Amino acid sequence: MAESAVTTGTGEAARPGRDLARSLTAPGLVAIGLGATIGAGIFVLTGTAAAQYAGPALSLSFVIGGIACGLVGLCYAELAAMIPEAGSTYTYTRASLGRFPAWIIGWDLVLEFAMAAATVAVGWSGYAQSLVAEFGLRLPAALAGAPGDGGLVNLPAVGIVLALTLLLTRATQEAALINGLLVACKVAIIVAFLGVGAAHLRPELWHPFVPDNAGSFGAYGWSGVVRGAAVVFFAFVGFETVATAAGECRAPQRDAPVGLIGSLLITTVLYVAMAAVLTGLIPYRDLDVADPVAKAVDAIGLPGFATVIKAGALIGLTTSALTALYGQGRIFFAMARDGLLPRVFCRVHPVTRAPVASQLVIGVFTAVVAGLVPIDILGEIVSIGTLLAFSLVCATVLILRRTDPDRTRPFRVPAAPLTAGLGIFSCGMLMASLPADTWIRLGVWLAIGLAIYAGYGRRHARLS
Repeated sequence: MAESAVTTGTGEAARPGRDLARSLTAPGLVAIGLGATIGAGIFVLTGTAAAQYAGPALSLSFVIGGIACGLVGLCYAELAAMIPEAGSTYTYTRASLGRFPAWIIGWDLVLEFAMAAATVAVGWSGYAQSLVAEFGLRLPAALAGAPGDGGLVNLPAVGIVLALTLLLTRATQEAALINGLLVACKVAIIVAFLGVGAAHLRPELWHPFVPDNAGSFGAYGWSGVVRGAAVVFFAFVGFETVATAAGECRAPQRDAPVGLIGSLLITTVLYVAMAAVLTGLIPYRDLDVADPVAKAVDAIGLPGFATVIKAGALIGLTTSALTALYGQGRIFFAMARDGLLPRVFCRVHPVTRAPVASQLVIGVFTAVVAGLVPIDILGEIVSIGTLLAFSLVCATVLILRRTDPDRTRPFRVPAAPLTAGLGIFSCGMLMASLPADTWIRLGVWLAIGLAIYAGYGRRHARLS
């Protein structure tokens, strides 16, 4: 069948790479960043990282993660303002290193965003089940968790992914409005939790602040703080979604840096505060659950407030999954635009101008993963995928400074060689602290990507 022209909402013929609606502004980008970052990292993985790795020193893990992300965020800001296209790291790598490296990082981003959305969906399921249990409603065990968690399929996780996928097939502006409203609600609820939690702290739970190492790397001690930083690094993946939205921003050269840096600063402060309050309410070894914030609220002893917090966690996780799925759809769009994936993935709806095919395929794949894979495995996969992408972003800044020094840069990374170099070092250090099986899973995923590139992408690639 011959490919038909796709038209924009204004009646103009839309072309691959230029047919997404430009409707986002700086506040919308900050809301997208907050929507993605304030999710599983603060409501789910804080408990796992404190219980298994860092103990009360989890706050330091978030500080380390925030510093590393700050270095990377500055690099993202320069590239997003200079190359305001859909595709984020994939697009930047294509501009600096060429087609094949761009495919590698694009395939890595598929893993990163899809696993991020799946992780958030599993956390959403945990809080949803905790909330409805207060009203005497419980799912059968077979439908309440993945096979590794004692069930057959995590049905609520599958359901939320599919529902958000359908929302994202509508107009970007409509999805952004819903996201902004939900972000405002969840930030208000988090601030309320921090205020109430601070009044019920048990400071003795912070001693020792850095627990003694249990005899292996990453099991408490200072190595546990670093391992914890690598695990909770997942919590910062959201600000990258702002870069994927640059192609739909009205004034990307001005608004993209504001969205990136603003969302990163706000979330880092909230994460550090949340880690301190959680470990001051519950013994850190007891936080290894899918809903640690709900457990902390239950310990305070305010039943009505517990219900509000659990509802807030659901809102937070909903926006996090929404923006991760959004970012993934745009990565698929950019790769298909360049011929590395079938062209159906870069077609957009004639009215909503959303990449419907990309969004549906990603949604179904993510729903399957969320339903069948345990959350601890998902979190580590997301972290290593994110760290690899962030390292390449920093490297891209250095490469383009040498190969294209005269290009207009609306935002410039201060002390670029030092900042980008420290960003690469920080990401490499955190990657090295992750367990070997996480590296194996990344290798298997990249091998699958190489096979697809050899069989399809290399023969169909084109310049955009």
